[in-house]
Amino acid sequence: MHDKLKVAQAAGSRFVAALRPEDVGQVAQFNQRLTVLEDFTADQAALQAALRSMQASGSTALHNALYVTLKELRRHGSAEAPRRRAIVLLSDGEDTTSLVDEDRVLELARRADVAVYPIALLGAAKQDRERLASREATHFLRVLARESGGEAHFPSSLSQLNAVYERVAGELRNQYMVGYVPRTDRRDGRFHRIEVRTPSRSHLQVRHRLGYYSSKG
Repeated sequence: MHDKLKVAQAAGSRFVAALRPEDVGQVAQFNQRLTVLEDFTADQAALQAALRSMQASGSTALHNALYVTLKELRRHGSAEAPRRRAIVLLSDGEDTTSLVDEDRVLELARRADVAVYPIALLGAAKQDRERLASREATHFLRVLARESGGEAHFPSSLSQLNAVYERVAGELRNQYMVGYVPRTDRRDGRFHRIEVRTPSRSHLQVRHRLGYYSSKG
């Protein structure tokens, strides 16, 4: 990220400026470990200052960072006062040092009710091993976004970052919360798939969580 950091910081800063007054955000960076640079706040100046303080160094424990952040955001949830929660993840490569595997991250993402928007700046792979790792990383991020109700982005150049962040910000401002009660009281603790259709609006692109875990009792 060394040569990409300045552009990424500027794009992230514009994303923060698009937040509404009632929105709160957190800024964190990760290499082999996750470091919170600014905890949850509505102070946009503080969030932007945290973005400017970011540094690029070390390895990439992507799965670890996602797992810890999802767990924290899950704890911030409230059934009485539901809020839209999202992770906007920017990374330039695949995971290299995590102890948490992909399956554990995906299972937690299904439970956490947090939409994940990965933005991956994957460079051109020169060797077969690098190409395989890049394909695996791309697949994981696509699945993570789909399962959580977010969207994965793979900009081909730094110049596209502003447009990507603008798209994510616009989507977060225009989401709807829809709830329903199952016909049967299924308390089996299992994952149940759901599907949302808009038959009278065929031009719409519907994106949502693909299911939920029922309570167990």
